Amino acid sequence: MADHPPIDCPDCSEGSDTVSRRDFVRALGGAALVGGLLPRLASAAPLAPAARKVDAESNVKRFYETLTEAQKKVICLPWDDPKRTRINANWAITEMTIGDDFTKDQQAIIDEIFRGVTSPDGYDRFQKQMKDDHDGIGNYSVAVFGEPGSNKFEWVLTGRHVTIRADGDTTEGAAFGGPIVYGHGEGDSKKGLPGNVFYYQTKKANEVFSALDGKQREKALVAKAPSEARVKIQGEKGEFPGLAVGDMSSDQKALVESVMKVILAPYREKDVNEAVEVLKAGGGLDKLHMAFYEADDIGGDHEWDLWRLEGPTFVWHFRGAPHVHAYVNVSKKA
Repeated sequence: MADHPPIDCPDCSEGSDTVSRRDFVRALGGAALVGGLLPRLASAAPLAPAARKVDAESNVKRFYETLTEAQKKVICLPWDDPKRTRINANWAITEMTIGDDFTKDQQAIIDEIFRGVTSPDGYDRFQKQMKDDHDGIGNYSVAVFGEPGSNKFEWVLTGRHVTIRADGDTTEGAAFGGPIVYGHGEGDSKKGLPGNVFYYQTKKANEVFSALDGKQREKALVAKAPSEARVKIQGEKGEFPGLAVGDMSSDQKALVESVMKVILAPYREKDVNEAVEVLKAGGGLDKLHMAFYEADDIGGDHEWDLWRLEGPTFVWHFRGAPHVHAYVNVSKKA
């Protein structure tokens, strides 16, 4: 296990590979902005790039073909099994763990799948997070839903602060293969989140709040946050907390766009492109609302640790206190 004491969290009890700004703007159409280049991810403290492998879904099929009948009995589940769409900040999707119940060759393929669904920087961040939170990927679990290579299949990895998927676009209308979770246990309820591999996302989001005027801040700042797992897609008739991005100035919208690029950066280009298309289907950036929450302001410094981006087809809930939990759902369907 990691050599630091865990942070108490009741909810835990249970990139260079992304699209360019030009592509991002083109994909979002009129909802995106023109102007200078997006800020580089300087605050992200880039980690060493990871070597790229063949695409994740090809490796899912390879992995499936290596499984014994005993392994399949535990980790291979029907497409419509409710576990496929479940998300939680800390849960084992099957009883087998990667380090104990799979061969070294199978573990290597699992690593290649994980590399395949992340950007190089994202892969390294997740590796550090999993090492800190649960002594490495060996203590995490995987499942395969449906039959890889068919028109409906999905590989899912879960554990402390991770739910991540590879589905080969077989989950209709959903980016990332469905709802996902990420997080990191580093943090301090009094001092904040330095050392947390996702803290840079909070800093980037707060650039938007700093750019708002007084009346905008009144709309954007909300007293109490919804449950972090409440990320059901609401559609066009939904009620969204916070300030509408469509009511922001061009400069402020540019900052929101930069937040979008930063939070999508840990994932592979294919999934980022799909997320942008789903966002566009819901009206683009102008239909998003951005909310910051007064509750759980670590250190009382008004650097808001809880924030949320939400629109008809997009929910990104970032809870940064006492450490990071982020719940994400990007889908055309409720």
